[in-house]
Amino acid sequence: MANIDELQRISSQVRRDIIRMVTSAGSGHPGGSMSSADFLTALYFNVMNHDPASWTREGKGQDIFILSAGHLTPVYYSLLARCGYFDVSELGTFRKLGTRLQGHPSVDSGVPGIFQASGSLGQGLSAAAGAALGKKLDGDCNRVYVLLGDGECEEGQIWEAAMFCAHHKIDNLVAITDWNRQQIDGRVENVAGLVNLKGKWEAFGWEVLECDGHDFAEILDAYAEAGKLCGKGKPVMILMKTEMGKGVDFMEGTHKWHGKATDPEQCEKALSQLEETLGDY
Repeated sequence: MANIDELQRISSQVRRDIIRMVTSAGSGHPGGSMSSADFLTALYFNVMNHDPASWTREGKGQDIFILSAGHLTPVYYSLLARCGYFDVSELGTFRKLGTRLQGHPSVDSGVPGIFQASGSLGQGLSAAAGAALGKKLDGDCNRVYVLLGDGECEEGQIWEAAMFCAHHKIDNLVAITDWNRQQIDGRVENVAGLVNLKGKWEAFGWEVLECDGHDFAEILDAYAEAGKLCGKGKPVMILMKTEMGKGVDFMEGTHKWHGKATDPEQCEKALSQLEETLGDY
């Protein structure tokens, strides 16, 4: 497992990957990828039970991760590559015609580490519920993790799945919300007004934790607490409080970088604020 210093170094490189990937492609979703980089780095390098060498889509004997907010492929692909699921050099093919690293996760393209195609927002929690229930029926003690966006939680299917998970006591499921309070059209509170997100999940029968999604000590504590809550009859939600575009000053705290790529000049400015720690691809 990586310690906090190592996690900080990895997440810095992941953010560099994100910026370089979207700049090269001329498209992509850097804002939410940057805001979720820290807690996903901790998940992949410290928390999840997974092994790239023996990975299969069946996920038997390992934890499963599903990216419900499927537009966040820049951070997803970077982490998969940095963990060893495929060569880091392939990140340079992001969103290029005919390559495996499509704009949203695809199982047809055969990218190792991807359990579920996603991108139609609201569907990933349902898929994760099925995967987690399948593990319970198989007697597999491993867990399923799923990442939602806070804007995505405006989708009605999220709440249908939330009811299903609580009703069926799917207590090997840990959902995570990237709570950066931004979505494509502006602040979440101004678009649909989720209001008391913690209270909503609790009302639907979930155990709910809140955490600073950029503080690795808090992140690791939250994952540890979630682990203790698993197996006690309720699904678990971790609300990660984050900043859209975290790590680059001109990208932070605005919805404008939800789905907008940096140009070459902006890329250089962004990279100057992010330490290269593992070597660029």
